[in-house]
Amino acid sequence: MKVVLTEAAWADMFNIGLAIRKHNASRAASFVDELYDRCKELGDLPYAYPLLRDHEATGIRRRVHGNYLIFYRVEGDAVQIVHILHGAMDYEQVLFPES
Repeated sequence: MKVVLTEAAWADMFNIGLAIRKHNASRAASFVDELYDRCKELGDLPYAYPLLRDHEATGIRRRVHGNYLIFYRVEGDAVQIVHILHGAMDYEQVLFPES
Protein backbone atom coordinates (compact mmCIF):
# COMPACT_ATOMS: atom_id res chain seq x y z
CA MET A 1 0.00 0.00 0.00
CA LYS A 2 1.24 3.52 -0.82
CA VAL A 3 2.20 5.81 2.09
CA VAL A 4 1.57 9.55 1.78
CA LEU A 5 2.68 12.16 4.31
CA THR A 6 0.54 15.27 4.64
CA GLU A 7 2.18 18.68 4.70
CA ALA A 8 1.51 18.75 8.43
CA ALA A 9 3.35 15.44 8.93
CA TRP A 10 6.36 16.68 6.90
CA ALA A 11 6.39 19.86 9.01
CA ASP A 12 6.20 17.77 12.19
CA MET A 13 9.23 15.70 11.13
CA PHE A 14 11.17 18.82 10.20
CA ASN A 15 10.42 20.43 13.58
CA ILE A 16 11.31 17.24 15.44
CA GLY A 17 14.64 17.20 13.65
CA LEU A 18 15.28 20.85 14.53
CA ALA A 19 14.49 20.24 18.20
CA ILE A 20 16.81 17.23 18.46
CA ARG A 21 19.52 19.00 16.45
CA LYS A 22 19.92 21.58 19.22
CA HIS A 23 21.39 18.81 21.38
CA ASN A 24 22.78 16.29 18.89
CA ALA A 25 22.96 17.02 15.16
CA SER A 26 23.86 13.50 14.05
CA ARG A 27 21.10 11.94 16.14
CA ALA A 28 18.58 14.39 14.69
CA ALA A 29 19.22 13.11 11.18
CA SER A 30 19.16 9.44 12.16
CA PHE A 31 16.01 9.83 14.27
CA VAL A 32 14.11 11.60 11.50
CA ASP A 33 15.21 8.77 9.18
CA GLU A 34 13.83 6.25 11.69
CA LEU A 35 10.52 8.11 11.89
CA TYR A 36 10.26 8.15 8.11
CA ASP A 37 11.03 4.42 7.95
CA ARG A 38 8.33 3.68 10.56
CA CYS A 39 5.88 5.66 8.42
CA LYS A 40 6.83 3.76 5.27
CA GLU A 41 6.44 0.40 7.08
CA LEU A 42 2.76 1.21 7.65
CA GLY A 43 2.18 0.47 3.97
CA ASP A 44 2.89 -3.21 4.65
CA LEU A 45 0.68 -3.60 7.73
CA PRO A 46 -1.72 -0.64 7.79
CA TYR A 47 -4.17 -2.23 10.23
CA ALA A 48 -1.54 -3.44 12.71
CA TYR A 49 -2.01 -0.47 15.04
CA PRO A 50 -5.13 0.48 16.96
CA LEU A 51 -7.70 3.10 16.15
CA LEU A 52 -7.46 6.17 18.35
CA ARG A 53 -9.57 5.56 21.46
CA ASP A 54 -12.69 7.73 21.69
CA HIS A 55 -12.18 8.79 18.05
CA GLU A 56 -12.66 5.50 16.22
CA ALA A 57 -15.10 7.08 13.75
CA THR A 58 -12.30 9.28 12.35
CA GLY A 59 -10.34 6.21 11.25
CA ILE A 60 -7.16 7.65 12.77
CA ARG A 61 -4.70 5.07 14.07
CA ARG A 62 -1.59 5.55 16.21
CA ARG A 63 1.84 3.99 16.02
CA VAL A 64 4.41 4.68 18.73
CA HIS A 65 8.09 5.26 17.99
CA GLY A 66 10.13 6.24 21.02
CA ASN A 67 8.49 9.28 22.58
CA TYR A 68 6.66 10.11 19.35
CA LEU A 69 3.26 9.13 18.01
CA ILE A 70 2.59 8.63 14.33
CA PHE A 71 -1.06 9.33 13.54
CA TYR A 72 -2.42 7.95 10.30
CA ARG A 73 -5.50 6.72 8.50
CA VAL A 74 -6.08 4.20 5.75
CA GLU A 75 -7.86 5.75 2.79
CA GLY A 76 -8.54 3.52 -0.19
CA ASP A 77 -5.22 2.10 -1.36
CA ALA A 78 -3.07 4.53 0.64
CA VAL A 79 -1.92 5.17 4.18
CA GLN A 80 -2.09 8.89 4.95
CA ILE A 81 0.24 10.09 7.70
CA VAL A 82 -1.70 12.88 9.39
CA HIS A 83 0.71 14.08 12.12
CA ILE A 84 3.79 12.99 14.03
CA LEU A 85 3.71 14.40 17.56
CA HIS A 86 5.57 14.07 20.84
CA GLY A 87 3.65 11.86 23.25
CA ALA A 88 3.62 14.57 25.94
CA MET A 89 1.62 16.90 23.70
CA ASP A 90 -2.12 17.28 23.93
CA TYR A 91 -2.52 15.54 20.60
CA GLU A 92 -6.30 15.63 20.69
CA GLN A 93 -6.18 19.43 20.52
CA VAL A 94 -3.93 19.21 17.44
CA LEU A 95 -5.88 16.44 15.70
CA PHE A 96 -9.36 17.62 16.63
CA PRO A 97 -9.22 21.40 17.15
CA GLU A 98 -12.96 21.76 16.63
CA SER A 99 -13.76 19.56 19.65
